Amino acid sequence: MTDRLYYDDAYLTEFDGTVLACEKRESDWVVRLDRSAFYPTSGGQPFDTGRLGGAAVLDVFVDEAGEVWHTVDAPLEAGQAVHGSIDWPRRFDHMQQHAADHMIASALWRHMGGVTIGLHISAEASTIDVAMPEGVTRIPEEDIRAIEDDVNARVQRDVPVRCWFPEPGELAALPLRKPPTVSEHVRVVAIGEDEMVACGGTHPSTAGQLGLVKILGVTPARGKMRVSFVAGRRAYEDYRKTFDSAHGTAALLSTGIEQLENHVTAMQEELKAAHAELGRLRREEALRGLMEAVEAATRLPGGAAVVARMLEGDANLLKDAASRLIKAPGIVALLGAKAEDRAVFVFARSSDVDVNMGKLLSAAAKPLGGKGGGRPDFAQGGGDPAILDAAVKLLMEDGI
Repeated sequence: MTDRLYYDDAYLTEFDGTVLACEKRESDWVVRLDRSAFYPTSGGQPFDTGRLGGAAVLDVFVDEAGEVWHTVDAPLEAGQAVHGSIDWPRRFDHMQQHAADHMIASALWRHMGGVTIGLHISAEASTIDVAMPEGVTRIPEEDIRAIEDDVNARVQRDVPVRCWFPEPGELAALPLRKPPTVSEHVRVVAIGEDEMVACGGTHPSTAGQLGLVKILGVTPARGKMRVSFVAGRRAYEDYRKTFDSAHGTAALLSTGIEQLENHVTAMQEELKAAHAELGRLRREEALRGLMEAVEAATRLPGGAAVVARMLEGDANLLKDAASRLIKAPGIVALLGAKAEDRAVFVFARSSDVDVNMGKLLSAAAKPLGGKGGGRPDFAQGGGDPAILDAAVKLLMEDGI
């Protein structure tokens, strides 16, 4: 069994070992050593990277027998002595995220009775899924702040972090936050005086090395509450990005950062009012244009004017426009509005015109893959914009 050196020293970045086996895979090799400081993916914490001799370590995993294997980009000979080196920035980042996971989980347990059931450390942020009492999947902002304050208070106090393998008698007496998931070789991590849980990951020796822990969000996830967070350098980089963005935006708006939210809210209200006024003006312009189009419209044999137009707007505008047009006698209104590569349609006619609008729209839309239908005097549908021209042709040439 591989001697896992990181159990005794998470800060060990250089070591020497012996290759016990090397097996060829599709495009790389997997190597087993007698001893290794490389952390294999487990417990939600990703693997370490680095080098073994002249080979780059691409992945580290544990097989079903509990052996640690290193995926490398070049072969190593069995029996060969090899020097290993860990990518320290990656390792330390994972140590910070993993310790923050414990501290957030502890605060949620102590304050709210939440039980953490999973950790995931990605390249950008980390998440834990928490089973909350009564199936709660969201908590108020003030509760999130309270959890965050609890964690960072312990970071500021630089509480100690201890990792060890207790004897069975000692293990049974320890106040663990939740039962271990394994029955043998149980390793315990304790952070300060109020967090203790079984864990095989790597962690800093004190909480102060996290620097800062920031909860990014709380969202529902598969019936649980998912907490997204960053710690250490990730938290610093998140703060710097947010700082630069906030101050840059404030400068563009010629206001102070403390007034930024109020300033943006006022701008949103102004923009909302401007959009509403623009919509009103466009609607009135479109309606005026339609009324003027009646005079130049093509006429059916019975004298009814056919107003066929594509407008800029939505279905509500089409209904409004059609309703206004057909208040006058002798009008057939075939109106459409584009929505990306499709269109919506409203067909309507005056009460004195003998044309079935539902039948006309259905006949024009069906060959083009569209849908439409309705009453003899009013119909709606959607599909290819060419439906409008097809309807005009059916009406004028086929007399539908």
